[in-house]
Amino acid sequence: MKKERALKNIVKERYSRIAQQGKVENASSCCGSTMSSNKVYNIMMDDYSKTEGYVEDADLGLGCGLPTQFAKIKKGDTVIDLGSGAGNDCFVARHEAGGEGKVIGIDFTPIMIEKARLNAERLGYNNVEFREGDIDAMPVSSDLADVIVSNCVLNLVPNKKRVISEIHRVLKPRGHFSISDIVLVGMLPDALRKDAEMYAGCVAGAIQKRDYLQHIADQGFQNIVIQKEKPIVIPDDILGKYLTADEVKDFNKGTTGIFSITVYAEKGEMHEEKPKIDFSELPIYIQNNSDSSCC
Repeated sequence: MKKERALKNIVKERYSRIAQQGKVENASSCCGSTMSSNKVYNIMMDDYSKTEGYVEDADLGLGCGLPTQFAKIKKGDTVIDLGSGAGNDCFVARHEAGGEGKVIGIDFTPIMIEKARLNAERLGYNNVEFREGDIDAMPVSSDLADVIVSNCVLNLVPNKKRVISEIHRVLKPRGHFSISDIVLVGMLPDALRKDAEMYAGCVAGAIQKRDYLQHIADQGFQNIVIQKEKPIVIPDDILGKYLTADEVKDFNKGTTGIFSITVYAEKGEMHEEKPKIDFSELPIYIQNNSDSSCC
């Protein structure tokens, strides 16, 4: 528990500072990490600018996908965004759910909540609200949401199984989620895995892809689908802050892959038996040399 609290405090402190930075500053770093590259990378994030409902002032450049694009949100839905930041995904979800829908953003960083609320008020969105709290103990009732979305946040939470359990609790029967996150194939070098900035930067907190999907299956979710997957490459000038030149070469030609994945899954009815799914034999590809650069 002490380690969990310490990691949460690292993330909260870092993302409090991020809330005061601009998108350009965040986009030149690793998911908001202070370890900026000497080049400007549009790191993990996908381009929201052509997405309906997009609000530029609410886009801090911290995501690793476009979960709302895949979330199958319908008019009138109640949508929850986990780790809502300045509110961009909530505003995109609000466009899909319409005025008759409801959107709730949850974030544990007070300055992010304040920023998001100001954005919502400026836009006149009375059906979008933001609640301060941890996503592994959500401040919402059970069986509330039709849809849950999240963008590059679960990897920042130490106890991912507890978050997935909370997602299951909060979704209505037959509700579903679409979540973008960072996962691993293979082991990160210790210097990266143990570094606080790499944790806050969405890399060191990532778990194995098989384990991530297995946690979802073990909670009883059905119809699990990877909607999108892309490899992420850490630039050499970032790796050089942690590894020797030889270690950088070994890492780049090795068997470790870092990926952004967007996963969809559905909650079954209460009486339905949980499906037995085993991801231990899931085929995985490794692609370290890619145009998708992280950090």
